[in-house]
Amino acid sequence: MRAAYRADLHRPLDPDLAVYGAYWNRGVACNPAAIHAEARALAPHIRGLWVVSSRYRDRVPPDIEYVIEGSRAYWRAMATATYLINNSSFPGGFTKRPGQRYLQTHHGTPLKTMGLDQRSYPALTNGISFEKILAHADQWDFSLSANPHTTEIWDRVYPSSYEHLDLGQPRNDIFFTATGERVATLRADLGIAPGQTALLYAPTHRDYRKGFVPRLDLDRFTRELGPRYVVLVRAHYFYGRSAGLEGSGRAIDVTGHPSVEELCLAADALITDYSSLMFDYACLDRPIISYAPDWGAYRASRGTYFDLLSGLPGDTPGAVATTQDELLEVVRSGEWCSPRTAALRTAFRERFCPYDDGHAAERVVRRFFGTG
Repeated sequence: MRAAYRADLHRPLDPDLAVYGAYWNRGVACNPAAIHAEARALAPHIRGLWVVSSRYRDRVPPDIEYVIEGSRAYWRAMATATYLINNSSFPGGFTKRPGQRYLQTHHGTPLKTMGLDQRSYPALTNGISFEKILAHADQWDFSLSANPHTTEIWDRVYPSSYEHLDLGQPRNDIFFTATGERVATLRADLGIAPGQTALLYAPTHRDYRKGFVPRLDLDRFTRELGPRYVVLVRAHYFYGRSAGLEGSGRAIDVTGHPSVEELCLAADALITDYSSLMFDYACLDRPIISYAPDWGAYRASRGTYFDLLSGLPGDTPGAVATTQDELLEVVRSGEWCSPRTAALRTAFRERFCPYDDGHAAERVVRRFFGTG
C-alpha cells in the first residue's frame, strides 16, 4: 500500500478533485459538509470525495461519493487531489505535495485550551505529540475562523504560515436560511408536540471522565418541569450514537441524529456546559442556559480562555446554573428568557458571531476554489 502511494505521488494532480473529512472520519458533517454542498452549486466541476471510517459508512448519504480510510482508493485520492478540506485531520499521515491546497475548517470556537496551550495541562493530553500538532499546522494553506477571538487563538496555538480566512462558519448558514415551515417539520419529526417548549441539552466531553455521565437527573428534571417541556438530549459524538436514556421521562435521545444544526433549529433554548455549540446556537438569538455544575474542576483540569460564568457581557451567553435546583428555578421562573439574559445573549452574539450571516459557505467556496 505504501509503495503504491509513493508511486501515486508522482502522478499529476487532478485539478478537479477535492477530498473532504470531518470529525476523524465519522461521516459527512460540520463545515466541510456545508462547503461541499455549496461547491456542488458554485463549482460543479469539482468532484467531492469523502474520507469515512468503515464503522461509519452507513452514515454517508446515498448521493455522496466516499472512500474508506486507509484503503487503496483513499491513498490514491490523497496523492492526487488538488483540494483538501477537513475539520480535524486526515488519517494515517500523508505527504502534502506542491500544488495541493489544504483548508482547515476546525469545528468550533474555542472555550477550552487547544493546541500548544494544552502543554500547561499534561495530565489530560493523553500522549499528544506537540511536534505532530505543529507538523499538521504546517500543512495548512488556510485556517477558517468564526470570529476575532478564534483567529487570535489559532494564531498562537497553531503557529505556522497559513492564511486566516475570517469568513464565518459555513455550518451555521442554515440558521439564517431555514424557513418556518422547515423548522415546524423538524419539530414534528422529533416528536415535539404543538405548544411544547423544546430544550436541547448538549453537554460536552470531559477529559477527566470516561463515558457519558449526564450531570442532570433527567427523570426528575422533566417530571418537575411538566408536560409543557420536552428535553432533547445530545451526548458528545465521542460516546457513540446513544445517550442511554431508558426511563428518563420526557427526555428524547437525539444523539444519533445526523445533524446537530437541525436539532438547534428545532429547539427553543439550549442547555449546555462548555460545548462550542453555544457559539453556534447564538446565531439563532434564542436563549442559552449555561449549566456548569463542575466549572471549577473543568477549568482547573483543561483550562479555558475566559470565565463563562462571570456574568460579564461577551463572556456569559445567558442564564447560569451550577446545581440542578438552580437550573429548575432558572427555567420555571422565566429567567432563562428574561430581558437581562437577552442582553447577555446579544453581547455574546456580537463577540462570537460577527461573520455569520447565511453566506459563509459561499464566501469560502469562492475563496478556496477560486470561483470568483
